[in-house]
Amino acid sequence: MSGDKAIIVAVKNKQNYEYFDDSLEELKSLLSFAGAELKFTVIQKSHNFNPSTLIGKGKIDEIKNLADHLEANMIVFLNHLTPTQFKNLEREFENYKVIDRVGLILDIFAQRARSIEGKLQVELAQLNYLLPRIVGYGRMLSRLGGGIGTRGPGEKKLTIEKRKILKRINYIKNKIKEVEKNRTIQRKNRIKSNYPLVSIVGYTNAGKSTLFNLLTKSNVMVDSRAFTTLDPKTELAYIDQNIKILLTDTVGFVRDLPKELLNAFKATFEELIYSDLHILIFDISNVNFNIHINETQRLLDEIGASFIPQIKVFNKIDKVHTEYLQKIQQKYPDFLFISAKEKINIDSLKQAIKDKLNSIG
Repeated sequence: MSGDKAIIVAVKNKQNYEYFDDSLEELKSLLSFAGAELKFTVIQKSHNFNPSTLIGKGKIDEIKNLADHLEANMIVFLNHLTPTQFKNLEREFENYKVIDRVGLILDIFAQRARSIEGKLQVELAQLNYLLPRIVGYGRMLSRLGGGIGTRGPGEKKLTIEKRKILKRINYIKNKIKEVEKNRTIQRKNRIKSNYPLVSIVGYTNAGKSTLFNLLTKSNVMVDSRAFTTLDPKTELAYIDQNIKILLTDTVGFVRDLPKELLNAFKATFEELIYSDLHILIFDISNVNFNIHINETQRLLDEIGASFIPQIKVFNKIDKVHTEYLQKIQQKYPDFLFISAKEKINIDSLKQAIKDKLNSIG
């Protein structure tokens, strides 16, 4: 996706009105992370989504003219496109790449995956996303299929490609099962170690890896881009001379994480269920942190991990003014306020970890 020039298309209605601005800004960031250049953003207010193309014919023609003028080659939709909408929009925008937010996130995950497990999980998510979208139209196979796909939309060819994809999905699922067996053995060994298992949880780019490095004196890659940590990393951390924990840096969350990724990364997210304690970390300098808090709790509930004891932390306090910090401290008295980068209030966090672990036995 590096080098692509994109136009974002976003439909705003009562279904996404509350978090529309936040989602749009997040999409712009994701597009940048993917290596594409944003040329223009088209926003359409609508009471109802068009069931066949999401947007009307007039808006489609307007976007085509705009893309020609700006020399854009990719149309990125904020809204989730159904397989039918995707097929129809690819026909309308036959000279451009068409992708939605889910497809963009999958592309970024594919760029970030490093381990065998991570790569398998991402490919499985891509294939599950791709499968219902090849019926009747097949150009996107050459983009997302990565060696699996077809160059032409012929129905016979698509039938063959669909079989190939299903076969590949079954193969990957079996390989992931093998990896899960190894993960189960590793998990049992960690439990036998008698060290408490603590996981750092939160939105992508909230400072999870920075905090992990600080507490473990490790060297996990820290990056301002999304989803730098796809493969959970566990290291021994010294809370004080007498207390050691096994600390895990986990995959960052985003709003409405695609179900394809939730399913593919099920084994990874299950690590959170076996934790003794979660450190929930949020970026206080992000104006939408309250949405991130709600979404993180919702995702933990969705994967069945909301019952695990929590320590809630606001990070990056060095990035906000004192008056604003005091205001948030009054509003969120049950949160700790730290800066992992500047090592501010880290002793308070360590004490909270000790107290919480002691309270849960």
